[in-house]
Amino acid sequence: MIETSKITAERIKEYMNEGKRFDGRKLDEFRNIIIETGVSKNAEGSARVKLGNTEVIVGVKMDVSEPYADSRDSGNLMVTAEFLTMSSPRLDLGPQPFDSLELARVIDRGIRESHYIDLKKLCIEEGKKVWTVMIDIYTMNDDGNLMDAAGIGAIAALKNARIPEYNAETGKTKFGEWSDKKITLSKDLPISLTAHKIGNNLILDPTKEEEDISETRVTICSSKGTIYSMQKGNSKELSIEEFNKVLDLVEKTESDVAKLVEKIKWD
Repeated sequence: MIETSKITAERIKEYMNEGKRFDGRKLDEFRNIIIETGVSKNAEGSARVKLGNTEVIVGVKMDVSEPYADSRDSGNLMVTAEFLTMSSPRLDLGPQPFDSLELARVIDRGIRESHYIDLKKLCIEEGKKVWTVMIDIYTMNDDGNLMDAAGIGAIAALKNARIPEYNAETGKTKFGEWSDKKITLSKDLPISLTAHKIGNNLILDPTKEEEDISETRVTICSSKGTIYSMQKGNSKELSIEEFNKVLDLVEKTESDVAKLVEKIKWD
């Protein structure tokens, strides 16, 4: 397995102590974000997101199924993530790493707790038939910060999605045929952002080398100052002062990312 060397790790920390990063960014600066929608002709909605060299593709599929027992009048939401072996030399053939499961759960929780999707509008017949929204995340190239790239991609793919045609008489979905209806979404975009602590510094959007030496991370899904979900990773603790700095970083950057997503022209 390829890992960041101890010498490289020390150099990264020395640079950060001077407020610098190897790629010339500031500690709180994101790499260039590129969002492309409609990349799959077969999905109900899709998006490709690039953060520097990190790239993910997110697809949205919909089908009619039974509602969950505790939400008989609401649609269902499922999020999965697959780390493709071609996306990183560190991935082996075989079972998916725990990181893929964590990523899917974090993105699911942010969308669900923000009520970004109006699931009640996806009810066809209470207690019997509802639309199920399936968000599938695929890693194409892992150069750090897959979590934030996936979160942005999920939002973009949902905004791009169209509801398939549904034949009420047969109870079947007409795959490959779409209605003019869109998924009902909140105007407030739930943006997931992850802050990493390296030495005495807090950074956003780490490269893979920076991610390797991260001592702790916090992913916060929020919109306009409202926090919907939070996930801490790695073992080291954060002081109250450091956590307050994380909140400030996320609040400032979240609005910038949201503005970028809002600039996209949706069909």
